[in-house]
Amino acid sequence: MKKLGMGLVGPGFIAAHHLDAVRRLGNVEIVGIAGSSLESAKKRARELNAGRAYASYPELLADPAVQVVHNTTPNHLHREVSLAALRAGKHVISDKPLASNTQEARELYEAAREAHVAHVVTFNYRGYPLVQQARAMIAKGKVGPAVFVHGCYLQDWLTDERAYSWRLDPKLGGASSALGDIGSHWCDLAEHVTGARITAVLADLHTAVPVREVPAASPKAFAGAAKSTPRRKIKITSEDLASVLLRFDNGARGCVTVGQVLPGHKNDLRLEVSGRLASLAWRQEQPNELWIGHHAQANTLLTRDPALLDPAARGYAHLPAGHPEAWADAFRNLMADAYAWIRRGGTPETKPAALPTFADGYRNSLLVDAMLKSHAAGGVWQHVEDPLGPQRTKGKRE
Repeated sequence: MKKLGMGLVGPGFIAAHHLDAVRRLGNVEIVGIAGSSLESAKKRARELNAGRAYASYPELLADPAVQVVHNTTPNHLHREVSLAALRAGKHVISDKPLASNTQEARELYEAAREAHVAHVVTFNYRGYPLVQQARAMIAKGKVGPAVFVHGCYLQDWLTDERAYSWRLDPKLGGASSALGDIGSHWCDLAEHVTGARITAVLADLHTAVPVREVPAASPKAFAGAAKSTPRRKIKITSEDLASVLLRFDNGARGCVTVGQVLPGHKNDLRLEVSGRLASLAWRQEQPNELWIGHHAQANTLLTRDPALLDPAARGYAHLPAGHPEAWADAFRNLMADAYAWIRRGGTPETKPAALPTFADGYRNSLLVDAMLKSHAAGGVWQHVEDPLGPQRTKGKRE
């Protein structure tokens, strides 16, 4: 099989995981990377063993050896880089969020459709075997009509007022912080697993740490800093804590709590779906277990075992039972689906069912925007715009 050539723009924290995932596929050639300057790109190319360094992303896009572009830049650059890649006829794999606001997200979604190339957003939690197992069980009616969908995504990396990231700067990270960064993952997962769409939200947002001590030097994502680092105080306007009530188009109700200032919670994403027949619960920090709750019989715990999984989920489990698979494996599964789609031509008909696209990225942007509007209006129900609704077919999205 001829290898597909990939180039990466924005060699920061998540870039190493993109590169690791495509290396594990075995049928992708890492052509090179582009950063903020040729010097920084050369440094990261050496560190990551990532091929050649480009002086700029336009130079990378001009290289015919690059067929697939991975956009791992900070949020405010997503539109610029992805749009240029689409116009250059490249397949695009973009980190979430798709763009900084709904207008840019819609522009990218429409550009991707017109370009007739594969377009992927890295909602990577879809790549877990037991997430796909839960989705398959719900689709087959194993839990009955959904009643309640709830969960959380909790972290603690911003607990200390000395912690800071570009994600907290609205000009770089967007108007939302916690919701846009991790709440977006939960919402995508909830809609993907249930097959239902959130139609209305009521949000209460809060900034628990309203003033932070910012390093004089530009901070990296997820970076803390020593107490001795020179600092200045800055007012934070985006939320680090949020609670949201939800209504779904299948009649189910729900709620989600999102926070990044909660000590002890490292990457605590949880999703539970309760139906009239049973409940299903999955937790990202225990990803090899799916809890199945019953009313008139004993509850059960399904551990990840390829032999016991639904056929739709079995292909996402690569090791025998008792051999844990986790975050990096789910990320690899997402990339496997993405490159399988690319090899099939990137048409809507050939897309793997679990793969998130720019349509999902745009959809997600509309959800976060509705939550911001709900809070700004004083905590009232806000309808979620869904211009993509009529294009959806059950179990499959463009």
